[in-house]
Amino acid sequence: MIFQKSSPLKGELTVPGDKSISHRAVMLGAISEGTTRIRRFLEGADCLSTIDCFRAMGVDIRRTPSEILIHGKGLHGLTQPKSILNVGNSGTTTRLISGILAGQNFTCELTGDDSIQKRPMKRIITPLTAMGACIESIHGNGCAPLRIQGKPLNPVSYNSPVSSAQVKSCILLAGLYAEGQTSVTEPYVSRNHSELMLSAFGAQVECKDTTASVLGHPKLHGQSVDVPGDISSAAYFIAAGLLIPGSEILIKNVGINPTRDGILRVCGQMGANIQLLNERKEGLEPVADLLVTSSSLKGTVIEKGLIPTLIDELPVIAVMAAFANGTTIIRDAEELKVKESNRLDIIVHHLQVMGADVTPTEDGMMIKGGAPLHGAVLDSHLDHRIAMAFAVAGMAAEGKTEITRGECVDISYPEFYRDLTALTIL
Repeated sequence: MIFQKSSPLKGELTVPGDKSISHRAVMLGAISEGTTRIRRFLEGADCLSTIDCFRAMGVDIRRTPSEILIHGKGLHGLTQPKSILNVGNSGTTTRLISGILAGQNFTCELTGDDSIQKRPMKRIITPLTAMGACIESIHGNGCAPLRIQGKPLNPVSYNSPVSSAQVKSCILLAGLYAEGQTSVTEPYVSRNHSELMLSAFGAQVECKDTTASVLGHPKLHGQSVDVPGDISSAAYFIAAGLLIPGSEILIKNVGINPTRDGILRVCGQMGANIQLLNERKEGLEPVADLLVTSSSLKGTVIEKGLIPTLIDELPVIAVMAAFANGTTIIRDAEELKVKESNRLDIIVHHLQVMGADVTPTEDGMMIKGGAPLHGAVLDSHLDHRIAMAFAVAGMAAEGKTEITRGECVDISYPEFYRDLTALTIL
């Protein structure tokens, strides 16, 4: 994909449904009784992998033009798949489904693409094993492929060393199959979509400070789920609207869950002009329309408890920082090293190639903004967040930027390039 310095961006758009919520709605619908209807489901490769896995375990899932229909089989109704479950590139599918599989009455294997087979799974193997699960890394390296022998589980009170919604959700889903209360305590609260949705489907969930708990063996009932627009997908249009002079973009129906809205708080710290309009709730999730107007940004500090609320947005936030006045410091972001790629290293490298003044640190980076950025040839490393973040950088920089292997955006936002181009005034 080729990008050049853009004219002002004008117009409105609706970004695809939230990826995290789409995954969870399929999973909980599959193990509930009755029918679950999901509207505005994200038709990205990752979420389709989740559907494929549950279909392989006997769940009737139908896609219509307006919704996904899931005819749930109940907590203990899944059947042994006839072949290895393939999660594709989806870390969310891998970690969350492992919690469900740990409590089944059959054995199965999970695998995925080359990227998934390098991502750390010991962080779920350890707590699941503490619950009595039989789960192993087949190659003995703490990564997929995984073999999971389902069995009755025991409750656990787990202190997670990382603030990770995937780890927390895996344990809470396994807790559905344990006698008594299972709890997870994090250093900082990660996104809470699982807790909200478990409660909506009928589970007994308790949240206090940084601890989330669930009571085992609930009777879950199918629900209607309206998926809000994904703030992680909206982030690229927020950045483009702020960085490209003369721009004004209305992004409609965006989820603004307070465990996910860190990018809005950072934009506020940087002096961005973003208005929240038509604030409302859809189900248990807060939603708003975002009016973004081009702004002169300033540097800021991003660290500690703010990091889990914007972990997926850090690549594009780093791009914003490179164009801002002053210095931005990003700390406590080690988690970026174990995403679809080592995002910390790639962000630093790509920004440096474009002419930015960036210094890597052990857990983040320091970006001295204001240096003129120029186009470059940049590899996505098959990481959708990198591809989209640097597409925005290319539209704000001088010259031509080429993103190679840019088709990886299909993972979360298949129409990204089309929607970005549609906002350009020729």
